[in-house]
Amino acid sequence: MRLQYTNKKTEKKIFDNIPDIALVQVNTIDSPNLLIHANNLIALKQLITSFNLVGKIDLVYIDPPFATNNTFTISEGRANTISNSADGTVAYTDTLRGADFIEFLRERLMLLKMLLSDKGSIYLHIDYKIGHYVKVLMDEIFGIENFRNDITRIKCNPKNFNRKGYGNIKDMILFYSKSDNLIWNEPKISYTEDDKIKLFSKVEKGGRRYTTIPLHAPGETKKGKTAQPFKGILPPPGRHWRSEVSVLEQLDEDGLIEWSENGNPRKKIYFDQQEGKRVQDIWEFKDPQYPLYPTEKNADLLDLIIKTSSNKNSIVLDCFAGSGTTLKAAHINERQWIGIDQSEEAIKTVISKLDGIKTDLFTQKAKYKLLFESSFEKSI
Repeated sequence: MRLQYTNKKTEKKIFDNIPDIALVQVNTIDSPNLLIHANNLIALKQLITSFNLVGKIDLVYIDPPFATNNTFTISEGRANTISNSADGTVAYTDTLRGADFIEFLRERLMLLKMLLSDKGSIYLHIDYKIGHYVKVLMDEIFGIENFRNDITRIKCNPKNFNRKGYGNIKDMILFYSKSDNLIWNEPKISYTEDDKIKLFSKVEKGGRRYTTIPLHAPGETKKGKTAQPFKGILPPPGRHWRSEVSVLEQLDEDGLIEWSENGNPRKKIYFDQQEGKRVQDIWEFKDPQYPLYPTEKNADLLDLIIKTSSNKNSIVLDCFAGSGTTLKAAHINERQWIGIDQSEEAIKTVISKLDGIKTDLFTQKAKYKLLFESSFEKSI
């Protein structure tokens, strides 16, 4: 399926129409990390043509404008998340609507796909008003077969809106990969006390909690080691044993199989042996109450994405860098990073955030090359 609209350009025309404007380094630091003050379309083309980064980016996270038709400002050190007034310094404007916005996003997604490695992933943060159009757009660019998740992000507490409709407490993150061979470090979160009681409801003598799971799995196998009788029992019709019979016999000998009154065997799973539970597709990561920059995102959200979909020394790219949350999380997790933003206020905020990194691993300011689109005035 493809979106059709009047101003949709060919991929060649998009690439050829982007001006070839050089990126100029304005500091003297030698580092693989890049902070770029530029139009991100121009900067992305330079990463392709001048920086030899095609197929080398393992993770992209972007939080682009949401087609809200608003101006976002900063005044007295505080971000005004949504403002239609002239108060404060303009951080950025979000005035593209409809097909113009979709084509704006499509141009950038096409370049990002070129930069993604074969094991790379992209997470695009968007809202419910325009997000379903963006989903179809990303299906077209990355392939519906590479769609991984539509993640619901709980962003705020319930609010009472004076409108006919349900209150909005969520936005969405669209997660795609470049191929089936994506980086995936299985994320786990700790079980709550309620989880422990509900999910591990059985208790052995001594108080050790456990649950049980079937020994068989879907798929009938007529021959082979997983189709043989175990203690005189065959797998149910249409199923096979999860392990060969010799393994099941050892589990039974070790006391790790529970037999029901009617002779049905199930494997014991102990609570104290679990690393945690798998992360699902509804995330509750509320944004800072007093953001330094409009639409500043929760640091734990970016930490989860970076740990899950990149490895140490992977390159992480955010071409709508905003406050720099992605870049800080990448740096703390020992990833290389590239951040791009056209807003002077964004670049100032990023620099302040990076300069403030203090952890057990990093006690000095983050090192990075600071680059400017050569048509910009040097003002940072």
